[in-house]
Formats: sequence, C-alpha cells, structure tokens
Amino acid sequence: QVRVVESGGGLVQAGDSLRLSCVASGSILRYNAMGWYRGTPGKRPEPLAWITTDYITGYQDSVQGRFTISRGDANNTVSLQLNSLKAEDTGVYYCSVGDYAEGKYYPAAGYWGQGTQVIVSS
Repeated sequence: QVRVVESGGGLVQAGDSLRLSCVASGSILRYNAMGWYRGTPGKRPEPLAWITTDYITGYQDSVQGRFTISRGDANNTVSLQLNSLKAEDTGVYYCSVGDYAEGKYYPAAGYWGQGTQVIVSS
C-alpha cells in the first residue's frame, strides 16, 4: 500500500507563484520516480512533471520553464514550484509514485492522494 498526501494549493492571481508539496509513505521503495498530474473537470488528469530517484526530470511542454519539480533526499517527498501562473493552470494537482523507463513516466495505478486545489484568477 502507498499513501500520498499533497498540500500547498490555494487561490492566486495570474503571474503569482505557489509551491506544492507531497509526502509518500508505505511501500514506495519499489518505485523509481514520483510525479505530478493536474486534473480539470471533463478531462483526464494530465502529467505535468516527474523526477526519478536519480534526479532525472521531465516536464510537459506547457509547464516547461515555469514549473520546477524537486525531491527530498529521502526520496519520499516531492515538491512542485509553480511560477508565472496562468488561468489555465487552474485545477486539482495530484502527486503520484511510479516508474520511469525509456523516457516515459508511468504512475502506479490506484495510489493517488486527494489532490490540492490551485485556482488562478486572471
């Protein structure tokens, strides 16, 4: 079993910054990466960024250069720095654990937290 808890969301204005945090616990040693997804009504959650235990990172094109993912030394915490926020960044942000292989991130099924809401007003 894996449990993830996200925090740090809020209501901000366009151009502002936020820092999201996630703590994972349980059987996480089998996974070599953690990532962030964004959920919006009517759409499937989209991957935003991921980071491996070797600190390899990847980003979706729409957030490249604005968002930065990082992880703690214990490999069970991950943060997402959101800069230059836009109204289209509004959504529920979810943290995940998973596997990184051949240039792609695969979140583990069934291990999602409650998410943290980010609302960006224009």
